[in-house]
Amino acid sequence: MAWLVAFYTVWAFLVFGLDNWQMTKEHWPMALAMALGSYAAGSTPMGGGTVGFPVLVLLFDTPASLGRDFSFAVQAIGMVSASFFLLARRQPLAGNMLKGAMLGSLLGTPVGIQLIAPLVPELWIKLVFAVVWGSFGILHLYRLREITTHSGSSSLQPRRDFRIGLALGAVAGATAVSVTGVGIDMVIYAALVLLCRVDLKIAIPTSVVIMAFNSVVGVVVKSVGGGWHPEVYGNWLAAAPVVILGAPLGVFIVSLIDRKLTLLIVALLCVGQLVWTFHAERAELGSLGLLASLGAVGLCLLLFEWLRKMGSRLAGTSAFRAAEQQQSPDEMPDSGLPLAS
Repeated sequence: MAWLVAFYTVWAFLVFGLDNWQMTKEHWPMALAMALGSYAAGSTPMGGGTVGFPVLVLLFDTPASLGRDFSFAVQAIGMVSASFFLLARRQPLAGNMLKGAMLGSLLGTPVGIQLIAPLVPELWIKLVFAVVWGSFGILHLYRLREITTHSGSSSLQPRRDFRIGLALGAVAGATAVSVTGVGIDMVIYAALVLLCRVDLKIAIPTSVVIMAFNSVVGVVVKSVGGGWHPEVYGNWLAAAPVVILGAPLGVFIVSLIDRKLTLLIVALLCVGQLVWTFHAERAELGSLGLLASLGAVGLCLLLFEWLRKMGSRLAGTSAFRAAEQQQSPDEMPDSGLPLAS
């Protein structure tokens, strides 16, 4: 409640005290769109930018850099609000991987924003977003049942989980997040459910918290560097008072209903924006560019499947070790080899 009171006090001053009400009203469509986006942000591993980016870039035909900057700004309110709600509820999180991802993104995101993102053309920003989230949607369409059956709170190797989070946080922050404004939540979520086989009730809240942290990092870096797109402010004024309630509402509602339906709907949206992007940019892409983009989707899916296969091996190894520890030495099968201590 303290967070909500503080935000609405500042927002009211910015809108009414500084006479920005007219500008806020002009951007009401973004507030409407982010009502759905904020629900998705709190209830799925897809940040609010998953809806905000395609709405601005594909529906409103604005520059991709605006979609990226808006994703940072709006998620710094919505995802942070959802994170506060999760922490207030004492929601279990995958702490080891989360800590590693936070440290990695703290290093990778500023480097990506300052050195990598300025070199990426507008078309490539659209394609990176479309390919990454499209492949993520496809993954859920054919692996949803398996993903939703995982149980357990975390992996049995906390040091390894921290190192994995550190590496993924640095790479995702420097690449996907710095270019599109989203992505680290999806990467950490994929590692948790495919590699560590963590329950969705743990994996999704963890992805929400890491995206909230990374969005704040992005806002700080872009504010210090002065690299905001000029149209971000009006869209943010309109959407922020919606997402600050919508994201924690998504967290609450999805705790009462089956996550499968929500994940399925968002997965279809991800695939839909992929098809939409290919259709809208077909002239500029050409046949070769379209084939290359489809190949990139295939590579992402192969990476997901590799993570899943590694997860199966690790799960088998962990199960064998657990069973081995439960047996007494004289019950152990005689393999003809000396047993390790």
